[in-house]
Amino acid sequence: MKICIIGSGSTYTPELIEGLINKRDSLPVTELYLMDIDERKLTIVGGLCKRMIEAANLPCKVVMTMDYEEALQNADFVLAQIRVGKLPARVKDEKIPLKYNLIGQETCGIGGMFKGLRTIPAMLKIVKLMEKCCPNAWLINFSNPSGMIAEALLNYTNVKMMGLCNVPINMIDGIKKQMNLPNAEVEYIGLNHFTYVTKILDNGIDYLQEAIKQGVNTEAMKNIPASGFTPEEIAAIGAIPSCYLEYYYFKDSKLAKLKASPKTRGEVCMELEEQLLELYQNSALHTKPEQLSKRGGARYSEVAISLVDSIWNDKNDIQVVNILNHGALDFLADDDAIEIRAYIGKDGAKPIPAHFDNDHIKEYIKQVKAYEKHAVKAAIYGDRNEALRALVMNPLVGDLKTAEACFDELYEAHKEYLPQFNKELNKDEK
Repeated sequence: MKICIIGSGSTYTPELIEGLINKRDSLPVTELYLMDIDERKLTIVGGLCKRMIEAANLPCKVVMTMDYEEALQNADFVLAQIRVGKLPARVKDEKIPLKYNLIGQETCGIGGMFKGLRTIPAMLKIVKLMEKCCPNAWLINFSNPSGMIAEALLNYTNVKMMGLCNVPINMIDGIKKQMNLPNAEVEYIGLNHFTYVTKILDNGIDYLQEAIKQGVNTEAMKNIPASGFTPEEIAAIGAIPSCYLEYYYFKDSKLAKLKASPKTRGEVCMELEEQLLELYQNSALHTKPEQLSKRGGARYSEVAISLVDSIWNDKNDIQVVNILNHGALDFLADDDAIEIRAYIGKDGAKPIPAHFDNDHIKEYIKQVKAYEKHAVKAAIYGDRNEALRALVMNPLVGDLKTAEACFDELYEAHKEYLPQFNKELNKDEK
């Protein structure tokens, strides 16, 4: 089995290697290709990955490369974790919106849209190369915004892919712990970074209302300054919201917090990244360092490698993934990408239908999905008007004049990574 990791210079990559080592009995990985366009980071992170595999006595050839085609050739699985423009681009996504009294966050609001505008064209290029080099490979993407990327690739290409996020596993396990129901079946629905728990079933009994009464909260991610929902707020929503929903339900206080913060999360991550890269260079280090947990990628390895394991070994177990709806949520179109529980096997993901009565959630999801559809069109066609329509639909923006002004400044800041919007540059390609 050949696995290719695109974006291997990410300091998250040792997480994935740990996952492969832990699954050695069920995943016969013989070739691992680590690909990145950043030579320094690839060398440092790849070096640690190599030592981890050697220390675990895994019979696996490790190749570091900056060449996409070499990395992708005859791959069985392609794991993508790219960040176009690296962390400095993230910092701009976070800082510039604040000037316009908009939330600056890397996956929500206008900053999140710009991350999508930069990332979707890059992912489309990777898919094109996959068609040439490994047409039967599975693409597992956890580059953000994961839901929008799934929306783009599943509707505009023929690639076999699923999107992933580590929020669901942390949220579901946290709820099971708080409710002391280790075997409960937790219904998890929505869009990536816009999700709710709508049922907690154990022995045929739904404990959702009990959980709401208790004010059961979701565990905050390391990368989100947590506010937490009160029991009264959770009761008003009528389901348990994920931590990312704090940006939507507490828009004003979140904005105030972000404005008051001396550093953006992106700036903190840049510092953490350099500290990690320094650690990784220690030739005596051959395990994932504890400090990595501060980056916010807790349990990535478990989630990503479990998914590979379930496809390869046709397990038909249940995992939360970003896939096309296909009737699972009856209030959305079949071709809407959603984040939901699904049976995972060699043929991919089969979403598990979720039926619940909560019109508030349904309407809110429909609104954010409308935003995503417009944003994806903007990313693919380089259409400013589509981008503005998207922003008017986005609950974190809404105002057209503000959207225009902020869009233009973010475009200027990122334009080297947005060639699809520069029609002059693109005319030769048509």
